[in-house]
Amino acid sequence: MSATGFSRSGLERLHRVMSGFVERGELPGLVALLSRNGDAHLEVIGDFSFDSSSPMRRDTIFRIASLTKPITAAAAMILLEDCRIRLDDPIHCWLPELRDRRVLRALSAQLDDTVPALREITVRDVLTYTMGFGSVMAAPGTYPIQKLIAEYHIGGDGFMLPTDYPTPEEWLRRLGSLPFIAQPGERWMYQVSGDLIGLLIARVSGQSFGAFLQERIFEPLGMNDTAFWVPTEKLQRLPAFYFFNRETNRLDFFENPNASAWRSEPPFESAGGGLVSTVDDYFVFSRMLLQKGRHGREQILSPASVELMTSDHLTPAQRDGSDLFFGSHSSWGLGVAVDIARHEIYHSPGRFGWTGGSGTTAYTDPANGMIGILFTQRMVDSPEPPKLQTDFWTLAYAAME
Repeated sequence: MSATGFSRSGLERLHRVMSGFVERGELPGLVALLSRNGDAHLEVIGDFSFDSSSPMRRDTIFRIASLTKPITAAAAMILLEDCRIRLDDPIHCWLPELRDRRVLRALSAQLDDTVPALREITVRDVLTYTMGFGSVMAAPGTYPIQKLIAEYHIGGDGFMLPTDYPTPEEWLRRLGSLPFIAQPGERWMYQVSGDLIGLLIARVSGQSFGAFLQERIFEPLGMNDTAFWVPTEKLQRLPAFYFFNRETNRLDFFENPNASAWRSEPPFESAGGGLVSTVDDYFVFSRMLLQKGRHGREQILSPASVELMTSDHLTPAQRDGSDLFFGSHSSWGLGVAVDIARHEIYHSPGRFGWTGGSGTTAYTDPANGMIGILFTQRMVDSPEPPKLQTDFWTLAYAAME
């Protein structure tokens, strides 16, 4: 189908370039969607896997990885509107495991070389990813804290399958046993805050994080294929998942769907990266945010909440050291990235969204009324954005009329 707001020649060029990645064997297939002015253009290219003649499908269920984070953020905003949480509440009211933190004197310090936290962690700290703990952007084993992050399966040190996590209670116990890396509110750190938001929502709501999402977001929006696991009757729609093996210099299975970690309910519902979804489901969610929280006659979130969630909440000092994620063009709202300057053709101030390590990317651009979604099943294998994704976004913006 064709979308108003995009030129025919631009969409033809998008199809040609995206098809080239599949024809060259850089990935088996992809599903992409562009929307502007209410209509959508869909691309379904290639196959389910390299060793199968089954064509890629519109309703393919992808492991969306960190595209889970914006959904998690929206769930937190719902609790905020319910007055169940407040941004400056200390989280130890619900997560006593994280009260009275100790903080490493320096990143390189031994684990017993700590100082007291200057204050308690707040809900705002967790949503802005400035709670003081997260990914250490250094080679594994560079600093003492990295050893226990890996051993404890805290996350943030590589792609984790649902089965890699301990139970939520054990995850919290392990996290609570570690010194934090930075003072609360001091600087942005990736990943761990995302998972912690899900546990906070579960404690506050009195139900599992997945049940809360189902009741307050997925069911109202009709997101019938978005969940933390794939039931048996839908497994034929879960494709193979690949990574680039540098030893063999080729793409190999990271996970075969016949033995997928997403085949059963996980012990830990990773709010930072555990969901599976389809392009159509994620489009409905993105469109709700573009429409200032409205879906049909239902108001999932207020316009004020959407604006707060998708506004920049970081100072330059808090972003310092996060150039790998933000460059000079991006920052962070409440659980979602926000463009703050035009760096490439597709960096539009106010554009928000994120990218997943499983080869997924989705952004919403209110200024241009545009939504773009690209789902693949090839793991991102470099800190640099894959050419497939940068080309997709460049072509999307070049196609606008």
